[in-house]
Amino acid sequence: MMEFKGFPARMQFTPVPNVVFSSLFPQITDIIELKVLLYIFALVYPKKGSLRFVSRQELMGQAGLTGDIKRPGEDIIGKSLAALVARGVLLQTQVQSGSTSEEIYFLNNEANRLALERVGSGEVVLPGLKLERAPTAVPAEPSDIFSLYEQNIGMLTPLIADELREAGKQYPEAWIKDAIKEAVALNKRSWRYIARILEHWSAEGKDNGAHWGNSKKNADPDKYVRGKYGHMVQR
Repeated sequence: MMEFKGFPARMQFTPVPNVVFSSLFPQITDIIELKVLLYIFALVYPKKGSLRFVSRQELMGQAGLTGDIKRPGEDIIGKSLAALVARGVLLQTQVQSGSTSEEIYFLNNEANRLALERVGSGEVVLPGLKLERAPTAVPAEPSDIFSLYEQNIGMLTPLIADELREAGKQYPEAWIKDAIKEAVALNKRSWRYIARILEHWSAEGKDNGAHWGNSKKNADPDKYVRGKYGHMVQR
């Protein structure tokens, strides 16, 4: 292994959104998937225009990415790209460039989702490329919930990230945000307490959206620790 000589005095930088560190690092455990994601940022950001994407061929041409991960009969980069699409990090579509068919990938953000809808409808044309199939769009992770949790409750571990994703399937996003705020207001900063708030609202109703902590009647900070699951809640 070559020894790293240190950072030069003058160098270029690749911006990486903070949400990658707060929400994606706890989820991604495969080093190749992480490498592919970082190379996508490095390839996308220098590009100009409103539609900035990376082709699979571009990624395969990165010696630093492909040099040490070649495994006979196994498409490692393809598996990593598929995982990032399934995770909601990337948007994928198939295009025709001359006589060659190619997969291209966009970062999954609101601007790219809207742009790809316009591409799919024919309103916008990709220069030199012909769309073969509609983009594969996966709903974005509720990163604002992850950030809200991390900023107010504690470190976002992989287990907590999974719990938040499951909660997102069961409860409205606004409920989860309000439950986090309620736990903070009552100084009960744990996921178990937040989960009990959500269970209580699901069973008893959410008082038409009002925070339970805003009412003197419901100001008892131990209201969620009594009952069948009270022993699970950190006090």
